[in-house]
Amino acid sequence: MTDLSNLKAPKGATSSKKRVGRGPGSTDGGTAGRGHNGQKSRSGGNVHPRFEGGQTPLHRRLPKFGFSNQKFRKRFSIVNLQDLERVFEDGATVDRESLRERGLVKRNHDGIKILGKGELTKSLTVKAHKFSKSAQAAIETVGGTAEVI
Repeated sequence: MTDLSNLKAPKGATSSKKRVGRGPGSTDGGTAGRGHNGQKSRSGGNVHPRFEGGQTPLHRRLPKFGFSNQKFRKRFSIVNLQDLERVFEDGATVDRESLRERGLVKRNHDGIKILGKGELTKSLTVKAHKFSKSAQAAIETVGGTAEVI
């Protein structure tokens, strides 16, 4: 029976490693198939794949261009109205601490943004850094307040 504990390659699938540099009687004695002189004949001597023979490499010949704003951007934790509906009771105040206690905000981003996905039926006082227009309208429609921090 063949299972993972006794797997073997089929006969003829593997061959033993070629032993080079074992004297002139073998086919690869002396230089061991490496030719005579040069960097590639030496022990540990080989060039990296991007080496271009000493000419200025491609990444230095091409001009630098563009600008990335990624490290300066502001990141917001996103909370939807359906999450507020599910977690908070009527008349509650929603701020960063209460969202963190209830597990809706886990990471410490630059701020909190409330988005309008889902229905809201409870009157809540929501304090956040940003609101989408639909979220702000939905909060104020049910008698709550949307305060920008």
